[in-house]
Amino acid sequence: MKLNFKFSNLCGTVYKGGNILFTPAGSSNADCVLSAVGNRVTVFDIPGDKSYTMAFENRKNIERIALSPSGKLLLSIDEDGRALLINFQLQTILHRQSFKAKIKDAQFSPDGKFIAITHGKQIQFWRTPGFTDMEFAPLVLHRTLAGPYDDILSIKWSPDSKFVVCGCKDMTVRVFSTDPIEGFESSILSGHREAVLGVWFSIDAQTIYSVSKDGSLFVWKFKTVDSIQRDTTPDSKKRKTNAAPVDQPLRKWMLTNRHYFNQNHAKVVSCDFHAQSNLLVVGFTSGVFGIWELPDFINIHTLSISQKKVDAVTISPSGDWLVFGSSRLGQLLVWEWKSESYVLKQQGHNHEMNCLSYSPDGQYVVTGGDDGKIKLWNTQTGFCFVTFTEHSASVQAVEFSKKKANVVFSSSLDGTVRAFDLVRYRNFRTFTSPTHVQFGCIAVDPSAEVICAGSIDTFEIYMWSVQTGNLLDVLSGHTGPVSCVSFSPIEGKLVSGSWDRSLRTWNVFSRDSASEPFEHGAEILALAYRGDGKEVAVATLDGQITIWDVEMHRQIGIIDGKKDVGGGRKVGDRVTAANSSNGKYFTSVCYTVDGSCLIAGGNSKYVCIYDVKAATLLRKFQISHNLSLDGMHLELDSRNMTEAGPRELIDDTGDMSDMEDRRDMSMPGAKKGDLSLRSKSRPEARTKCVKFAPSGRTWAAASTEGLLLYSLDDAIMFDPFDLEIDITPENILAAIDDTKEYLRALVMSFRLGEQNVIKSVFEKTPVDQVNVVVKGLPHKYLEKLMKFLVERMDTTQSVQLNLMWSLAILRHHGQFLKDRSQEYGGSLRGLVKGITKLQDVISKLTNGNINSLRYLTTQMSLSSKKSNVGEGALEDVRMDALF
Repeated sequence: MKLNFKFSNLCGTVYKGGNILFTPAGSSNADCVLSAVGNRVTVFDIPGDKSYTMAFENRKNIERIALSPSGKLLLSIDEDGRALLINFQLQTILHRQSFKAKIKDAQFSPDGKFIAITHGKQIQFWRTPGFTDMEFAPLVLHRTLAGPYDDILSIKWSPDSKFVVCGCKDMTVRVFSTDPIEGFESSILSGHREAVLGVWFSIDAQTIYSVSKDGSLFVWKFKTVDSIQRDTTPDSKKRKTNAAPVDQPLRKWMLTNRHYFNQNHAKVVSCDFHAQSNLLVVGFTSGVFGIWELPDFINIHTLSISQKKVDAVTISPSGDWLVFGSSRLGQLLVWEWKSESYVLKQQGHNHEMNCLSYSPDGQYVVTGGDDGKIKLWNTQTGFCFVTFTEHSASVQAVEFSKKKANVVFSSSLDGTVRAFDLVRYRNFRTFTSPTHVQFGCIAVDPSAEVICAGSIDTFEIYMWSVQTGNLLDVLSGHTGPVSCVSFSPIEGKLVSGSWDRSLRTWNVFSRDSASEPFEHGAEILALAYRGDGKEVAVATLDGQITIWDVEMHRQIGIIDGKKDVGGGRKVGDRVTAANSSNGKYFTSVCYTVDGSCLIAGGNSKYVCIYDVKAATLLRKFQISHNLSLDGMHLELDSRNMTEAGPRELIDDTGDMSDMEDRRDMSMPGAKKGDLSLRSKSRPEARTKCVKFAPSGRTWAAASTEGLLLYSLDDAIMFDPFDLEIDITPENILAAIDDTKEYLRALVMSFRLGEQNVIKSVFEKTPVDQVNVVVKGLPHKYLEKLMKFLVERMDTTQSVQLNLMWSLAILRHHGQFLKDRSQEYGGSLRGLVKGITKLQDVISKLTNGNINSLRYLTTQMSLSSKKSNVGEGALEDVRMDALF
């Protein structure tokens, strides 16, 4: 069995905090949304209708991300000020940098030469590294400026990259220059009554807009001293001032207008400004956002999107789309304000994810969480396409029907087992018990006619008919909560495990419902049938996995995983991780497709794969390196220990400025519920459920971070061009002009990512070589070629050339694209849209030409009648006019 699984995607979590970015309009990944999810960055490719999470990880949760104007460099900064400089196109880490302070904001300059970051009360300018220069220090500090009396909260550059305006916590707005300028002094603009959250330059850099936390908008104009005096001094003094000779008029920033949002005492949380269209978007603590047009301060929209505060808002480069993020709800919205419609609406589970199940074809994954919701995810696109909210309590188990792939079953602590139809998206059956019980596990027989659920409080197993919904039988025998049940894939035999340390087998389709127990040395937490139905793997509380031969009723193997599953030391632990028995057990096990290996996960940061026969560990995966989670360190730092206890567990919410942040409605010591309300505890790194896909090439884990997908297919197809080092515009043009290697030049241009180079290679490729080039093009560059064709159809008039390339793609790679329609669906739809647009343009042109010809022939006929021309001559004239 292959074990080279790699991280593929992160679903179930779309936004956790920090800012949100749009990719630049002219880049190869235009109209994509970047969102920080924990210590990772997720990219939502809206035109391509898919999402993916980058493989790199920061040390802790990401607080700020910044993208260069060219879309090549990404800077991600965590809550401790440690940053990663990443090549966004190749998704590789270029440099690690520690700024040694908490960073509130970071912005690339419009010309891409500098990065401005907040450093407490200071602002630092760093030089942006180049791609071609072999620099020893990729980030070089250019200049450090100080002046504010409190932290700087926001930064914005002027269009010419010469000045920076900052919003500070000391209620002032300050203007700094990137380089020393003769005669320039930093300006201090005061007048706000609370911290300034957002500041921006206008498109001509003659106006500054500033928004403070109390809901006020100030407009500052850059005026000369003469104009200021004419506005504020009497006429007698104006004559004296104007009479005085002035070599150079002194200019100064002056407050010209004050505007107020008036949102019923709601505070401003997030804001953004689009200079080209003069649009201002503001999000409030009440979940309301508003759109205003400046400088007239005209309110365009004021809408409510949730009951929680809007933590982040960003405007797309075109000004048409708005993206909102709410960390309390884990929600991300992309809204088109002109048509008032959603472009993208995604939300993960509010609380922890408890269970998951793969569809029979492996294309979908269903998850259940503590929020009572059931969500279905597309593994190809990474999007959630349906959510069921019928359960009123935590969902403990979900299961796909093996026979009917469009049916999902779930069990919940609300005392119901429900069946959902994935064709009509409805709850078509609800199974209940005579008395109210809590169901913690379910099992569906292979024929999808019978469903069983184990209860936690009555220690019984309930069996229903799927067709009628009637209760068929109640199986009793366990003396503890039933933790797991499973049907044999071959026979109608049911296996159940309980906290009474016994495993029981039931023949539910026979008259004799007696069960035979298999005793264990500890409480049973999880079990799994092998694909042929001959073996059962049982995970117990002592960290062992016991293998049973169900037919022979004997134990055939045992795996001791206590040392393998042991994680790090938690903040509140009084003993070391090696001596602690807490969490050293598996809560979920699953067989691989061939039945030779087992995958297991538990209350730690590790997921293990074992060889069943040899009872040995084959590979151990660490699901997260996020130090913001508890249980990640092997040893604790004594410097974080105070007289009041560990520094991480001290409740400092009372020091926050907003009443909403200080108000804590959670129970003291509660570890379940809203992650953002855990003021007394930290979320732990653990895995609730692990499952292998039916294909055996992917496995998924329901973890604290979300739905993690690991795949063998993520090791992208081999490409011999990846072995080359010197990929420059000069070498690419030389490959065309000198050696006539058109395919090599096209692939090198795609790897370089420069649009002008790609365009040059595309236009210089001869028409008779188009089929040869497309036929030899590696599959990994098909999407880039199709996206380039889509953009070219909108901007150029080379109709025949564009159609020739499109036809060559469909002729040589049509079957490959058909088999992966989910992955390449966005690009294919773009091609169809572009070709349809060309058809409309050509049809309008031909219709116009036909009408013109008819008009000309009619005019000729009228003139010929006036001159008494014969019919034969008139027909000749008509034919000449037509041709």
